[in-house]
Amino acid sequence: MITGIRHIIFDLGGVLLNIDYNITEQAFINLGIPDFAERYSQLRQTDIFDRLETGRMTRNEFVTAMQAIAQTPLTEQQILTAWNAMLLDFPLRRLQILQQLRNHYDLFLLSNTNAIHEEVFNNTLMSSHGIPNIGVFFDKAYMSHRIGLRKPMPEVFQYVLNDNGLLPEHTLFIDDSPQHIAAADALGIRTIYLEKGMTIEDNIFKPRNSA
Repeated sequence: MITGIRHIIFDLGGVLLNIDYNITEQAFINLGIPDFAERYSQLRQTDIFDRLETGRMTRNEFVTAMQAIAQTPLTEQQILTAWNAMLLDFPLRRLQILQQLRNHYDLFLLSNTNAIHEEVFNNTLMSSHGIPNIGVFFDKAYMSHRIGLRKPMPEVFQYVLNDNGLLPEHTLFIDDSPQHIAAADALGIRTIYLEKGMTIEDNIFKPRNSA
């Protein structure tokens, strides 16, 4: 663990929540949107998804936009099922780590997400662990669609720092997207890039007696 850290900002998908972009990509390909990966991926996305993740597009508008893109007629449920398919599970050990860290650090969540996904992953958390929403583990949870800002915009990191009076040199940001890490680095925030195959339980917050 990096020394001098007092506050930790966590990403959600790929860090706390297991996700698989490929499942959603394949689901939309099967629905008649063969170029879905060019429209949405971990590294980049088109305006539809930017607007959805910054709260400038409603659920109904998103469905309508996706119906217009598709080469075959799609129902609302088909679109929502495909869109939510990437959301998998919350491993218990990660939630336990958050509970333990709260005794020593200020914890914050900063997630690029949308109202559709937020409802689904909170339902998953409730059904699997009896926890009503992911926000209970944090001092504050910042969802892009609620604050109108998304990573890697420098403004979103500055917003979290200013809102809580945090100094970047005492703040650690953990994320699995390199462009988000680069933006935080540029502001002087300490960072850990969770590369593919890494997990917080196996590579960052390991038990003291582990190798």
